[in-house]
Amino acid sequence: MLRQVTIAALVLAVAGCSQFRVPFRKPADPVAGAPMETVAAEPAAAVPSPTALTPEQFDTTTGEQRAAAAAAAPVSGESRLGTTIASLGDPADPGFWAETGLVSEVRQGRLEYPATGKSVAVELRPSGGAPGSGTRVSLPALRVLEAPLTDLPELVVYGG
Repeated sequence: MLRQVTIAALVLAVAGCSQFRVPFRKPADPVAGAPMETVAAEPAAAVPSPTALTPEQFDTTTGEQRAAAAAAAPVSGESRLGTTIASLGDPADPGFWAETGLVSEVRQGRLEYPATGKSVAVELRPSGGAPGSGTRVSLPALRVLEAPLTDLPELVVYGG
């Protein structure tokens, strides 16, 4: 009897784990004094379903949002911040973003993947790490870049 109760409690505990998710970050406020054309005006992507399992289910961006992020031209005053080794960030955190040690404050930027020649507009977020510590990139951004989700691609980071 004790064994059945223990097993039942374990099953309920594991089943309850699917109800917990790391809370997503709200989009940061635009940098004070930043020109309006550098602040993305698209609506935010939805938070993925708690039952999401595949990249397609986690990527809640629309086709229009992906096209706009991919078509973003270099911003006036944009500069190359450096190269970084990227990895997949939290797939439950929606939108186009990159957490990197190459910035110390939230700002708009762009990632370029030389292997495909593709680039994507992202919100650059400070990771708190050193500039050479790597970058965590959102699932939608890696998909636009056509970068492998399970590898560590080298990306070029640009910021305005």
